[in-house]
Amino acid sequence: MLSLGSALFCSFLLDPVRKCPKMNSVFVFGTAVAAAAGGAIAYGTAWPRAQLFGSTICRTNSARKLAITFDDGPNPAITPRLLDLLDRYNARATFFLIGRFVRESPELVKETVARGHVVGNHTETHPNLFRLAPMQIRVELRLCHSAISNAIGAPPKWFRPPYGFRNPWVIPAARELGYGTVMWTLIPGDWRERPTEWLLPRLQLIADHAQRSLGNGSKPAASGTGDVLCLHDGSHRQMNGDRSRTLAALEYWLPRWRDLGLEFVTIEEAVRPPAF
Repeated sequence: MLSLGSALFCSFLLDPVRKCPKMNSVFVFGTAVAAAAGGAIAYGTAWPRAQLFGSTICRTNSARKLAITFDDGPNPAITPRLLDLLDRYNARATFFLIGRFVRESPELVKETVARGHVVGNHTETHPNLFRLAPMQIRVELRLCHSAISNAIGAPPKWFRPPYGFRNPWVIPAARELGYGTVMWTLIPGDWRERPTEWLLPRLQLIADHAQRSLGNGSKPAASGTGDVLCLHDGSHRQMNGDRSRTLAALEYWLPRWRDLGLEFVTIEEAVRPPAF
């Protein structure tokens, strides 16, 4: 997403003489400043590890910890099968839920928490929050907050913005509700209509990082940080979206990641200091 300043700057770089034959130093300086500001805004809006608009969590505190997260649920067509798969590998995960779907499947949300997972706020309707005013952002967050609180009897503690998009009011609005904001280190694009064979290699980066950090898995816990993986168990457009390729990809990778020495943790466990 290019701002006006970024677009002007790119245009100038491509052909400064043809685009602006009479430009002077003041214009060039102003264009460069606008481009830099536009670039900074684009970075802060969309780059998952950017902290420009407020502090976020985008890594775990140990190379041994992998935080698997799921967006856009609950999804009756996939989430129960996913919960069974996670149980098989003693894996705990974090589910970022859409409020309007929570109201349709509150029992599934309860079951998710009862099985040891954490649920978080993914807004009421999954809008692009970058385009919204502060009051609209608060409404989106508060409606989803109420839906989850009513379903599980306790308020959620974590928030993920749809598409990862932020503006200067998003993280402060989340903080008003006591949330930590969670981003990711890897988002492989599992929502795309592609076969499982396309998705599998896009998760190889998790294994590569584990091999570099942990070796054969027999060493003491490595220093450094671990990954936060963003997957999708639902579709923000409608209930019962097909996420079978996500399920199939995890069936392949969970045992392999485990054998490399990774621990599958919730986002709360991901940031919790290790016990000594």
